[in-house]
Amino acid sequence: MAKELAKTYAPEQFEDRIYSAWMERGCFHATIDKQKKPYTIVIPPPNITGQLHMGHALDETLQDILIRWKRMSGYSALWLPGTDHAAIATEAKIVAAMREEGLTKEGIGREAFMERAWAWKAKFGGRIVEQLKKLGSSCDWERERFTMDEGCSKAVKEVFVKYYKKGLIYRGERIINWCPKCRTSLSDAEVNYEEQAGHFWHLRYQFKDSDEYLELATTRPETLLGDTAVAVNPNDERYKHLVGKMLILPIVHREIPVVADDYVEMDFGTGVVKITPAHDPNDFEVGKRHNLEVINVMTDDAKIVDDYPKYAGMDRYEARKAIVEDLEAEGALVRIEDYSHNVGTCYRCGTTVEPKVSTQWFVKMQPLAQPAIEAVQKGQTKFVPERFDKIYYHWLENIRDWCISRQIWWGHQIPAFYCDDCGEMTVTKENSCNCPKCGKPMRQDPDTLDTWFSSALWPFSTLGFPEKTEDFDYFYPTNTLVTGYDIIFFWVIRMMFSALENTGKVPFDTVLIHGLVRDAQGRKMSKSLGNGIDPLEVIKEYGADALRFMLATGNAPGNDMRYIDDKVKAARNFANKLWNASRFIMMNLPDDFEFKGLPENLTMEDKWLVSKF
Repeated sequence: MAKELAKTYAPEQFEDRIYSAWMERGCFHATIDKQKKPYTIVIPPPNITGQLHMGHALDETLQDILIRWKRMSGYSALWLPGTDHAAIATEAKIVAAMREEGLTKEGIGREAFMERAWAWKAKFGGRIVEQLKKLGSSCDWERERFTMDEGCSKAVKEVFVKYYKKGLIYRGERIINWCPKCRTSLSDAEVNYEEQAGHFWHLRYQFKDSDEYLELATTRPETLLGDTAVAVNPNDERYKHLVGKMLILPIVHREIPVVADDYVEMDFGTGVVKITPAHDPNDFEVGKRHNLEVINVMTDDAKIVDDYPKYAGMDRYEARKAIVEDLEAEGALVRIEDYSHNVGTCYRCGTTVEPKVSTQWFVKMQPLAQPAIEAVQKGQTKFVPERFDKIYYHWLENIRDWCISRQIWWGHQIPAFYCDDCGEMTVTKENSCNCPKCGKPMRQDPDTLDTWFSSALWPFSTLGFPEKTEDFDYFYPTNTLVTGYDIIFFWVIRMMFSALENTGKVPFDTVLIHGLVRDAQGRKMSKSLGNGIDPLEVIKEYGADALRFMLATGNAPGNDMRYIDDKVKAARNFANKLWNASRFIMMNLPDDFEFKGLPENLTMEDKWLVSKF
């Protein structure tokens, strides 16, 4: 029995071989066993565009610890894996690849583009799955899912049609977040806010038939072209007598009224604000209350429209400069003041978002938000650490209707159809339909759904919903969701209200929140800083166990952690100590040693220790 082992543990010689053996024996496959209690985790699906990063490594390590613990404790433990189609991110990569060939989406058409997209998914989509295996993730790969596979797509249609019939989904014109680079709408959760240095341009708007004027300030003089009113607070004694009078809009020379609205803060600036309903969400609401005209002054790529010939075709910032010069020449510019303020940017490309009035599809959120709030209040789902439920409540209590339509092609196409002959609209789960009024073939809405619409259904669509499958009956609701605090609103909230509305149950009983993995200096890892650490390179040098051990032992729920190379080396050294302990035993066993079970005269302490395994 004595065996001489190498003096130093070499993980590259064992980890892949051991993982392959586990896979061949079906060690990770969960079975429906009524004699066992189920325990379920659904993986936060990584994007098919993705490359394994330290955030994934931490997230999967924590999930793997939980699932292996429950599996060894006698549960029928399912860790359900899968990937997300990542609509905007994936389409951007495909479009970039086409650009190198001199091709465009519009040039090849939707059908040919979708063929390319599926081919791209087939080529690159499995890359991150193989990387997760390299990390040692003990997922049930026989149940792997994709947010655009047949079953998940069926669930998406089922839920959309249900919401529409209940009046929870509607199509309407509202002000939305628009990315001029991605050329699509964004939900509120897809907008990142960052403080930027800017200016206040103080302007004067002259009254009609008078030399008097009102002074106001704006951070966006280029939107002046779309002004349709100036507003004051109805309780402001300085301006009460001016309400209803007409002003002449500088440069444009259009007549606009002075209106009174409680939105205006009397003690901010001069207490006078310009109202541009087409390009500011607050102004849009003021415009609705006062029946003001909505004048859009920008194209989809944030250039000035042709209605203003002098500025037509100019980028918004180029137009800003030209308009400020013209305001000064006209005597309407009073002064310029430095000013720092929060600016919304696209979460994907970082471009400054443009508020824009547009016809889009929305989910009515108030009826869905309240049950999700109550579920956490009643303890049906709990956050670990508990403090993160404050973020959850804040978003749900202040939520606006969710803009779910996107002006891209890769994703779930909205199941609404229009008749170009009689104007009828139909929402259906079918792939095509004829007009119920005139019988003519109908045209499907070209927009696709927000990626998070399908991700919101992930805990139950992956288990067979809307069908009552054996997996759904046994493994749902799931137990633990492991995720970062940065997507509580993106994903956790949406899974909660979607599950409650469609299954009548919470999707999971516990949300385990972890922080970000930062560099040794505490900075967020990013391409721009060049401080990203590739987990695969760490695994290659030190082994998966060393990386996982470092991530697990250096982590406290909800808190950020720092990646420090010396800690990985220490974890590698610990693995080597375990190896050497085994090596010592193997070297000293007699040649005729044979394991025949545990001795009968174990001490109480040893029996307790054995019982844990």
